[in-house]
Amino acid sequence: MNLLESVPAVVPAVRECAEPALPTPSDLAVCVRGWLGVAECARLVEGVYAARDHWVEAFGGLQFSLGRAWYTDLEMEREADYFAEAAERNALVERYAPGLQRRMRRLLRAVVGQPVIQREGWCGAGVHIFPAGGWVAHQGGEIHFDIEGLRPEQLAARAPALTVVVMLQPPQSGGGLRLWDARFDGDEIPSPAQLEQPSASVTYGVGDALIFDSYRLHWIEPFDGDRDRISTTVHAVRVGAVWESWF
Repeated sequence: MNLLESVPAVVPAVRECAEPALPTPSDLAVCVRGWLGVAECARLVEGVYAARDHWVEAFGGLQFSLGRAWYTDLEMEREADYFAEAAERNALVERYAPGLQRRMRRLLRAVVGQPVIQREGWCGAGVHIFPAGGWVAHQGGEIHFDIEGLRPEQLAARAPALTVVVMLQPPQSGGGLRLWDARFDGDEIPSPAQLEQPSASVTYGVGDALIFDSYRLHWIEPFDGDRDRISTTVHAVRVGAVWESWF
């Protein structure tokens, strides 16, 4: 018998941690339950709804954001608006969700153990709102990689990059994040072979933080109920001895 053949393969999984940690190659993601307290999340959600007149609509109302999200503006060819309004949108996030951008950078710093700065001229951490009963609730989001904010040379070099999501208000049921044991290989459209790789779904609770490799294939799952799915997100890439972050 070949002893190597008798050793079971390591199947990547979501690792639950008490404190923020960097995902290892065998982790689909790292999950920190209750990273933000319930009362703090309720306060932030209240602020998000108070800012409704300032939400940025995307894809005909399929989703909204407090702060401008680069990937939606890129896909909708609104890049000029993103940069023109970045300072204003950052100020709105600070007004309605005080301290959120700073806390998300601190969370990232705890993960990577290096300084984390906001990418100059870009939006900082923001909030995604997926409406209850909407398209994403029924169909789920797009299956994708978080590579839109990476510069061409960073993407070519596969510079270390992370996505951090904190759930402020989970839907009543569903709305988890499915992650595959598949990374970006040069094509933004996932292949059938990638979709056949092992995967796992994370069900969010209030205040849960999820940290994963931005090159990892993932998908927001459908959800039910009359409660919007509201989360805050920040992306980051390592640049020398620091990490640059954006939304």
